[in-house]
Amino acid sequence: MSTPANFPGEPDSSPEIAREFGLVSEEWERVLSTLSRLPSYAELGVISVMWSEHCSYKSSRVHLARLPTTGPQVVQGPGENAGAVDIGDGFCAVFKMESHNHPSYIEPYQGAATGVGGILRDVFTMGARPVASLNSLRFGRPDHPRTPQLLKGVVAGIGGYGNCIGVPTVGGEVQFDTSYDGNILVNAFTVGIAKTEDLFFGVAEGIGNPIIYVGAKTGRDGIHGATMASAEFGEETDSKLPTVQVGDPFMEKLLLEACLEIFATDCLSGVQDMGAAGLTSSSVEMADRAGNGIELDLDAIPRRTKALSPYEMLLSESQERMLMVAKAGREQEVFDICAKWDLDASIVGRVTDTGRFVCNATPGYDPFDGTGEPNPVVVVDLPVDLLTNAAPKYDRPQQGRAKGATLFTMAGDAPEDLGAELVRLIGSPNIGSRAWIWRQYDHIVRNGTVIRPGDGDAAVIRAFCEDASGTREKFLAVSVDCNGRHVELDPYAGAAMAVAECTRNIVCVGAKPLGLTDCLNFGNPKVPEQMWRFSQAIDGLAAACSALGAPVVSGNVSLYNETDGKAILPTPTVAVVGQLEDPDHRLGLGFLSEGDVIAHLGRPSRGVLGGSEWLVQHSGSDTGAPVGIDLDAEAELQHAMLDLARKKLLRSAHDISDGGFAVALAESCIAHGHGARVSLPSSEDAPAHALLFSEEPTRILVSLSASKVGEVGDVCARYGVPFEKIGTVSGQTVAIEGVCEVPVEELAESHASALDAIVS
Repeated sequence: MSTPANFPGEPDSSPEIAREFGLVSEEWERVLSTLSRLPSYAELGVISVMWSEHCSYKSSRVHLARLPTTGPQVVQGPGENAGAVDIGDGFCAVFKMESHNHPSYIEPYQGAATGVGGILRDVFTMGARPVASLNSLRFGRPDHPRTPQLLKGVVAGIGGYGNCIGVPTVGGEVQFDTSYDGNILVNAFTVGIAKTEDLFFGVAEGIGNPIIYVGAKTGRDGIHGATMASAEFGEETDSKLPTVQVGDPFMEKLLLEACLEIFATDCLSGVQDMGAAGLTSSSVEMADRAGNGIELDLDAIPRRTKALSPYEMLLSESQERMLMVAKAGREQEVFDICAKWDLDASIVGRVTDTGRFVCNATPGYDPFDGTGEPNPVVVVDLPVDLLTNAAPKYDRPQQGRAKGATLFTMAGDAPEDLGAELVRLIGSPNIGSRAWIWRQYDHIVRNGTVIRPGDGDAAVIRAFCEDASGTREKFLAVSVDCNGRHVELDPYAGAAMAVAECTRNIVCVGAKPLGLTDCLNFGNPKVPEQMWRFSQAIDGLAAACSALGAPVVSGNVSLYNETDGKAILPTPTVAVVGQLEDPDHRLGLGFLSEGDVIAHLGRPSRGVLGGSEWLVQHSGSDTGAPVGIDLDAEAELQHAMLDLARKKLLRSAHDISDGGFAVALAESCIAHGHGARVSLPSSEDAPAHALLFSEEPTRILVSLSASKVGEVGDVCARYGVPFEKIGTVSGQTVAIEGVCEVPVEELAESHASALDAIVS
């Protein structure tokens, strides 16, 4: 153990610099006590990023432990670059979701693009070829002056990166709310396919094994990006632009192909992408998982910028970079493949048995322009454990909201023209068509997209699984969801409803849910009510995941999503991966043929409008409380729905969620231009508009041939699920008996123009 030196021009560490780097006074004192000396400037930078919320999860770890993470289908749970679930025949689906919220608000194109690049690397670092991506987006109110620029920039960034690398973006969601005016959300998801026995892990194994840097050169972009993502915004937001990374999808494509080729040689003992906190986090996390140490030679780091200091090299978040641990004597195999793909590769360190993170560099030496000669000194010497397991962990104070929020069905007078209400609602930005967005994404590249955006409640993709015996086709369903309004009003029930809606989307296309990844977007954890929301949401997620058979295999926490003390709606976004036994089991959301019976599956509505889009539009704020969810009833509905799909008894299925029954019915009509004549499903006594627009869960709208009514009823009865015929596919209008009748064409025009006012 040595006493590291500051580089020329670097200041001595101090409490003031520690605060600037995001450490509170108690954490600074803990550093001094542990080291028994002042840390070097580079060491302080390393500690600050590894102790940030983004890397250490110091405010959330105590709560995340309550999530269910195991099951017979789970191949890899949380703790690695991505999670994995079994899909049969020795193959697994590898997937994860990550946030890139703060960078996307500062610079929407690059923030969103590098978010896509980062999640792709998380997946192919595991040895999986990415096959599909999703995104979940949140923006401020539609008439906010920055919303058009942010929406256009984020969508262009997602499309620009995903389209170039050749991975289809097959779906997603977007919502607008005043709470996101100063802090948008950009959550990116990717799923890939790998042979289970060939998964790779982020471990630095094998004492003496060489550590190889592969990919793009290091620059100054993204320095302290992890720290920036762990703080709320204020007046200085625009000054944070240098913390945003810059992506190159063509470089990522080369890196992807090179990595998969290197993995196939079995010349590595570990690999990790350089994501948040760059070289520091990748090195430290690999060493920690293996229980080893790492020594880095920073003089050997490939660079594209002059005069980079150790601090800058260690904290840079330049994109498209990997850190590999090669088996001793097999380095040349890595170099040869990297040369083939025109990638930089350099030995930058070795695995040690010291349990320490040691970095050496030469003052005045700059290989970029040939200045100086290598004569390295120690600039970082820290215990790995200090940066990982011994990082601060807080069980922060919580303060629940006062009791008294009431369930109610209306605010003010009921509307007179319910047909006009439906036309307006289905054309609103939070309900209407997202075609303007997904048409900018290549959602059919690689010829694997079976259910495209807008055609079903979830996307369905065909994944080609290749091994020595040939190629097998696996059919996966993917969906992403969350309704922050319901979580705001009841964090436990709202989070459970997010899981239920996502898994319900999966079964509505005929797939069985296998696993879940989450992206937990909340405000300042130091605010007791925010921490209470987070804790309650964790419990809601845990209960729903257990009840619905979707264990959490990976995820991300994004805190401090607020500006000048105003937090976003709590948004625990979830994405679920499911699998179809047979592609012929798949179902779309649209009515297919005249004369088909339309039926309602699930619990009768009570007409509760709390948290609904209709009520928010009429009252101007989130009011009431969501109805909550009966997870046993939800599980029965989903089991019945999956059984019906496997028996091929249905023609279409569409879950009732945002906008309620009326919107679900209209969307099923719009899909193929068919009308419907129905009566409102049986319900408790409530006004018609409440029954039309309530967003209560555990309900599915289906269509079926008249000859199948008896069989469908029998299946539902076996699961204890209410089944009610409510009408037929007929004509060119949406006709709800005694309520309204609206031409499908009028609804379709309104639906299609939902985003026009923002993007035109």
